[in-house]
Amino acid sequence: MDTILIFDRLDRLEKLLTAHKEVLTFEEACDYTGISKSYLYKLTSSGNIPHSKPNGKMIFFEKKKLNGWLLQNNRKSKSDLENEALRHTLKNRRP
Repeated sequence: MDTILIFDRLDRLEKLLTAHKEVLTFEEACDYTGISKSYLYKLTSSGNIPHSKPNGKMIFFEKKKLNGWLLQNNRKSKSDLENEALRHTLKNRRP
């Protein structure tokens, strides 16, 4: 079997294992979010992303909090805004 295919399969298996974890290491958080190491360090040092440092050195991320952070500042789609405007207009019609 080709070496590249083996490494690809190992990467996929590693990601599947990470999917079931509740707490991620720094490296796993980078892979999970797609954020570069340098930017994730910047976010943790500035306190802009929820994380833990139980021993003062290693950084850990609770996946649930990380997902919440990733999904903050949700933007509505154009169709959602149009439907909301229509509902508002129908609700506030004058007789």
